[in-house]
Amino acid sequence: MRRPATTRTLLVTTLLAAVVAGCAGGGDTVDVEPADTPSPTGPRTELTVELDETGSGSTRTWRLTCDPVGGDHPDAEAACRAVREAGGAAAFDPVPPDRMCTEIYGGPQVAVVRGTVDGTAVDATFTRTDGCQIARWDALAPLLGSTGGA
Repeated sequence: MRRPATTRTLLVTTLLAAVVAGCAGGGDTVDVEPADTPSPTGPRTELTVELDETGSGSTRTWRLTCDPVGGDHPDAEAACRAVREAGGAAAFDPVPPDRMCTEIYGGPQVAVVRGTVDGTAVDATFTRTDGCQIARWDALAPLLGSTGGA
């Protein structure tokens, strides 16, 4: 026999309340911070970006923090958004050595990014020396401070 929807809803609600109450551990309180609240231990994303737009060795350097957004990056909000949309720390992984990339040169730009993303250490170099490298660059262009145009 099938139970009416209201009985099922009441049963699910009761079970959910019991699970939540059981997780509290006998009266202990659990603090839950909203996602946009800064971590009490400091920003979980903190990066230093060193950009050489001409390949000459002359660089500009910025600091960036996300959660909360800060630092001296020229467009910190867009940079944090780019990191998040590109996949977080995974966006800083190198191109796998067995990946086939188009032989296209995108310019002399070089950017080195070091720090942490969501608590994960990153240390990556970005160039525009082939199609794979250009795609990595383009995904994080707001962070790198350059669209790559020479």
